[in-house]
Amino acid sequence: MPDADIDALKLYSFQVFSKLEGAVTAGMIHLGDQLGLYKALNDAGQPLSSEDLARRIGLNERWVREWAYNQAAAKLITVDAEHRFGLTAAAAAVLATPSHPYFGMGMFHDLPQTMEALEHVRESFRTGIGHDYDSHGPQGVVGLERSFEPWNNANLLPVVLPALDGIVDRLRAGASVVDIGCGAGSALLLMGAEFPRSTFRGYDISHYALERAAQKLADSGLHNVSFYDPSDAPTPADHSVDFITTFDCIHDMTRPREVMAAMRAAIKLDGVWLLVDIKALDTFELNARKNPMASLMYGISVLSCMSSALSEPGGEGLGTLGLPESKARAMTSDAGFTRFRRLDIDHAVNAFFEVRP
Repeated sequence: MPDADIDALKLYSFQVFSKLEGAVTAGMIHLGDQLGLYKALNDAGQPLSSEDLARRIGLNERWVREWAYNQAAAKLITVDAEHRFGLTAAAAAVLATPSHPYFGMGMFHDLPQTMEALEHVRESFRTGIGHDYDSHGPQGVVGLERSFEPWNNANLLPVVLPALDGIVDRLRAGASVVDIGCGAGSALLLMGAEFPRSTFRGYDISHYALERAAQKLADSGLHNVSFYDPSDAPTPADHSVDFITTFDCIHDMTRPREVMAAMRAAIKLDGVWLLVDIKALDTFELNARKNPMASLMYGISVLSCMSSALSEPGGEGLGTLGLPESKARAMTSDAGFTRFRRLDIDHAVNAFFEVRP
């Protein structure tokens, strides 16, 4: 192998260490969220010195200053000539406004747990067996909840459900709804409050998710929503369900084909399945060329999504970018569904499909 020339070495070294910079800065974003630094900057409504920022939330100034220098160097927060730090309107939305659809701190919430997976996933490379989502602990559930709730809260009721033919009317009249892979139950609780005549059942295999969902249900006061572990209470198999939803979970499942077959047994002949999953293209080459976040997606797959999908022997292992539309069409058809329609819904990460028997 010929020696690399010095310019190529410098360029490649920069490329490698830019990835390390991103990883370290991601850790600083996690701290900014968890320590309330972004919130304090946003609440101030004006740039703050490190002394003022530290004083507002009772932190040590020297540590706050070094954190702020990282964030300003990464161009995530602003800094002026007097070394006062602030947020642009876009930064405030993404970093400090949980109700905003573009709020992005959910993926950083459980960053320590995600990176801790590096310790146990090495054995997976030898055995082929991954780790389910409960391996990330209870904070993994909270992180997913914080990731998906802002967009769902803003769009599920006014945008997504009306895009499905006839579903809103059925929900208003009273329908049977099942959410597979319900997580902490946020989507079901949102729909349950909006459509009191309908009944909503959520199923998940994560004990941490079910515990979180039970607490959120108790806090909501709703009586038309319930949550189950499918190993204790299987989904119905009598074609009695009007509406089934799956949000970002099919690609994580060890046996998605069996789950789809169970959904086909549960759904009415005129029922509807809302399939929401990560946007993916048919080949690695297309994903790498057209998705600027492809490297992130494949890395998260190793640490989380594919690991979950291979957490049992014989798992299908679809992974984060493993369910392109073509595969979703083929798998749903194999399960006995005959109609498949992509919905015209704009989302940075997810694709939305209406599937019918």
